[in-house]
Amino acid sequence: MAIDRTADMSSEMRAKRNLMTSFIREVEKAVVGKHNEIVLLVSAMLSGGHVLIEDVPGVGKTTLASALAKCAGLKFRRAQFTPDVLASDITGFNIYNRSKETFEFREGLVMCNIFLADEINRASPKTQSALLEAMEEGQVTVDGVTYPIPSPFIVIATQNPAGFVGTYPLPEAQMDRFSLRLSMGYPSVEEELNIILSRKDSNPLDTLEAVIGVDDIKEISALTAGIELPAEVSRYIVKLVAATRNSQYVSLGASPRASLALMKISKAYAFLRGKDYVTPEDVAAVFKPVVSHRIVLGQEARLAGMSVADVLDKVSREVEVPYKNGR
Repeated sequence: MAIDRTADMSSEMRAKRNLMTSFIREVEKAVVGKHNEIVLLVSAMLSGGHVLIEDVPGVGKTTLASALAKCAGLKFRRAQFTPDVLASDITGFNIYNRSKETFEFREGLVMCNIFLADEINRASPKTQSALLEAMEEGQVTVDGVTYPIPSPFIVIATQNPAGFVGTYPLPEAQMDRFSLRLSMGYPSVEEELNIILSRKDSNPLDTLEAVIGVDDIKEISALTAGIELPAEVSRYIVKLVAATRNSQYVSLGASPRASLALMKISKAYAFLRGKDYVTPEDVAAVFKPVVSHRIVLGQEARLAGMSVADVLDKVSREVEVPYKNGR
């Protein structure tokens, strides 16, 4: 987000974009040195997507989710996933009321705006799958009755890529439900110093204030959905995703759901960069976070020592970029 092109926007969009800039700055008071990760997470929130944060413990995954919810004025719930967490804990359940002689619905943890599924891969497959309907449809079904989840709704799931003992890896179908996969990464020495100094006397989370609200998010989400997507850029998105299916280094390529996610995230990202249209630069900036968790590397990639990032870099270089000489 180094480039600011707010002059390209209408006055209404400029005002909303400035509001989101203030929102991001407020989140950064609690999450040091992770500007790009925050922007990507906010892009997912505005486009109605869900996010998987994959990183080692202690780098600020939970803090980021908590700060986002607090600054957005949203209802936040967290579940520490373990093998004994039940699907009904997530979706809700019916309990018999003796005095009324009827069953009453007790809502589950997903009845909120931001749901943090901490260490999601430590829950059983049945519990993991309980999130699927909520993530895809924005509702849960208990004993044949459907209950809507509050809007907006975003699932932020975390998992540790290093410790796989006692875990249940997420299947490809569930990974595909996440619009983005992020990695926080370790802070620099200077950033880590700022972290400990800011927490000497208090927790920065306690001082955060709500900058926006539910109505703001809904209005801005509608604005981002209306961001212009030129035909050439649409074709570029599809070609990028399709190229993952044709790569000799990929055994399972990205699905059309990846193309849809890439389109929506690119629109929100362009808005946050101060534009009312999407450029190939916006698409390229979010391509890896949107697609990296949706592909499975083949034997050739492993023999060549190539990572997912290496393969996606190769795919990006092979797909022709529109407006290569400027627009």
